[in-house]
Amino acid sequence: MEAVIVPFSIVLFIIAVGVVLLYQNFQKNLYQKELDNAAIKARQQEELLSNSIEVQEAERKRIAADMHDELGAVFSITRMNLLLLLKKEPSPEKIEALQKLVGLSETGLQTVRTISHQLMPPQLEAFGLVKTLSSIAETMNKAGHIQISFEQKSPLPVLEWMTTLGLYRIIMEWIANTVKHAGATEICIELAVVKETLYVTYMDNGRGLGPGDRQRAGMGFKNIEARVNAMKGTCYILVAPGFKAVIEIPV
Repeated sequence: MEAVIVPFSIVLFIIAVGVVLLYQNFQKNLYQKELDNAAIKARQQEELLSNSIEVQEAERKRIAADMHDELGAVFSITRMNLLLLLKKEPSPEKIEALQKLVGLSETGLQTVRTISHQLMPPQLEAFGLVKTLSSIAETMNKAGHIQISFEQKSPLPVLEWMTTLGLYRIIMEWIANTVKHAGATEICIELAVVKETLYVTYMDNGRGLGPGDRQRAGMGFKNIEARVNAMKGTCYILVAPGFKAVIEIPV
């Protein structure tokens, strides 16, 4: 009897071990499949986000060009015709009215140019991120309301256009938030490349973010996060003191 039981027990043990190994292998394959599906989904979301931002920027560029070329031309022609009418020496009443219209046309033309440049800054495409930020800092420092310190701590590689544009949009969003809400007197912006990673540091000496401010900020922070994700980067934001944010982007 023992001669039968012992081999049978060994067979059962081998079968049990086989079942356990098969189950573990099945669980491992199932887990790996879930990881693969999650990675595919993440890549699809990244591609969708990147494509969405590219489409948005292409539309901004088109609108900026249309405004500058068409609407700007209308204001320029209107202003020119008004100046021609002024040269014909009309009555004093008409001169005053025409001068007001000339002023309005000049204001409209300047507004068109400002909006057009905000939609697609020409200096960014022509001169790059560093020179554009330097120019913005110089302009704001001359205005005297807030002082901007901009420093390039190391040479930058040639950045892709969407990376350049994305960083510009983010920094301008932060500057706008500082000016509008922070009550700050100083802004510090630093760019540095360390071991193939671009670090963008933005700081101000304002009131900083309260515990719920980031949630209440809404679309501004969501747009920044979307752009950072599209650049395959990471953004860290410190709550206090003041406001400090660091973006890390592989380059």
